[in-house]
Amino acid sequence: MVLITFTWRYGGSQVFLYGSFNGWTDQLLMSLLEGSATVFQRIIDLPPGYHQYKFLIDGTWQVDQEQLCVQDEYGAINNLIFVKESDSTPSALLREDTQSKLVSGFVRSMHLEASSSLGLQLEPVMQLSANEIDVSRRRLFMLLSSSRADELIPNSGKVFALDSEVAVKQAFHIMYEQLHGSHSMLTNDELERHTVSAWKYRKFQLHAEVSGPMIPPNRRVLLQAGPDDSLKDVALLLLHNKISAVPLLHSPEDESCVQLLHTACLAGISQHICRHFRHSLEYLPLLKQPVGNLPLGTWAREVGGRASSRVLLTLYSRDLLSSALKLLIEGQVSSIPILDDDGALVNVYSRSDVTSLARGNVYARFRLDQMTMAQVLEVLDEASRDRCRTCTRFDSLYKIMELLSDPIVRRIVVIDPNSRQLEGIISLRDVFNLLLS
Repeated sequence: MVLITFTWRYGGSQVFLYGSFNGWTDQLLMSLLEGSATVFQRIIDLPPGYHQYKFLIDGTWQVDQEQLCVQDEYGAINNLIFVKESDSTPSALLREDTQSKLVSGFVRSMHLEASSSLGLQLEPVMQLSANEIDVSRRRLFMLLSSSRADELIPNSGKVFALDSEVAVKQAFHIMYEQLHGSHSMLTNDELERHTVSAWKYRKFQLHAEVSGPMIPPNRRVLLQAGPDDSLKDVALLLLHNKISAVPLLHSPEDESCVQLLHTACLAGISQHICRHFRHSLEYLPLLKQPVGNLPLGTWAREVGGRASSRVLLTLYSRDLLSSALKLLIEGQVSSIPILDDDGALVNVYSRSDVTSLARGNVYARFRLDQMTMAQVLEVLDEASRDRCRTCTRFDSLYKIMELLSDPIVRRIVVIDPNSRQLEGIISLRDVFNLLLS
């Protein structure tokens, strides 16, 4: 048996320690360290091996984010300690000096996958140096450079093409992602009379009011890719032009009509990467890294002291729909996390939901300045499922890319697994900016 000191240094009125070493049943009261107003400690005798533990702070479950973390077989995040038989000093404070003796070169906050014996994998994920990250990027760059765009074309599928003079009413369901804005929806009569080209020009005007002068739709060059183009070039085309998809066009040698083969998007490229490295992640260790350790996404300021170049825009359930529509345009974002009064994630409201509400004739039945987000989400949840995908900061980049490989998933919301407090949001574009920057 080895004496181990467990420490909670973040304050509280009453702090209890729970762990796998006592079956998670006995609460061990921790004592305030003499001379300190925030540091609590408890020394207990533990057998050698791995032990999971967590703290109950004034009735709220917490883990120490500065120490090793794991996800158990039930999805809960716990701290992890490895007790060696040779340990002679009572310490569970895995500071850099003592941690190097136990798991030298490994990250302090990480996510370990479930295993058959203890419900977790005991081999930690190695922290990558800047050089190792660059090596992973180069390998990924080589894969995408040697892969052709036609590899994204499924064996069976549909490609929709619209004439620019078709009525908006006919194109309404296909243009699912295109309709947004805080202006009133058109009447049925206007939907019959407006064409797609006229609608796109109106959309251009709305964006110009917010972002300044833009090239009119009728003067823009159609961005496209060919089936022989590399996936690297397609991905960079999508990133640099801030578009969600690009058509793959085939021009026959006889110069007959150009054929539309597919619409390429980042989700398809992400799926290609995951499929290629699924059984060889050691070749691209960057994909094994916890997303909380990587410079991607938009994060709340209070999460781990991270500095984010962008503000994490949110709304509360009690806020009005008009506020959400305005924020989507002025904030130039595609989605807004909706929180309850305690700051826990309720759901996400996105641009595509604007069209979903129009389908249900909500705009004709409610005023935008009277309908709350709680009411909006209730209507949306009746029509669709799995609208919001979540992860923890301990999940691997590979897992996030797998989730984002679904074309209907545009972003993953990062939450605290115990409290569901919002911590950040990661989009597919964030991932590719990291991989190809």
